[in-house]
Amino acid sequence: MKMTDIITAAPVTFTEGALKEIRQLQAQPDMEGMMLRVGVKGGGCSGLSYVLGFDKKEDDDVESEVQGIPVIMKKAHGMYLLGMEIDYASGLNARGFIFNNPNASSSCGCGTSFAV
Repeated sequence: MKMTDIITAAPVTFTEGALKEIRQLQAQPDMEGMMLRVGVKGGGCSGLSYVLGFDKKEDDDVESEVQGIPVIMKKAHGMYLLGMEIDYASGLNARGFIFNNPNASSSCGCGTSFAV
């Protein structure tokens, strides 16, 4: 077993709304072999942007299970996401995933970019 194959505890949690939406997306026929990727990338108006989408596992990914959902991420991203809750809104004014990150010192108006 390689180090990247070790399953570790994920730093994020999902609300029931997010779990429902993720499971619906996972059920699509073109999702076979795909896993949910959670992470960050440079950019956005506050410095870092969230990554949330389906992807194939890469050699340097760590894998965990969050509330029954297999999740992959780069190990270094965990420090930015520790304690984050991911929600999903489906109202008239807002539709999409919402990132509630206690580590963010500031975030932009769109809610997908943050600073630490």
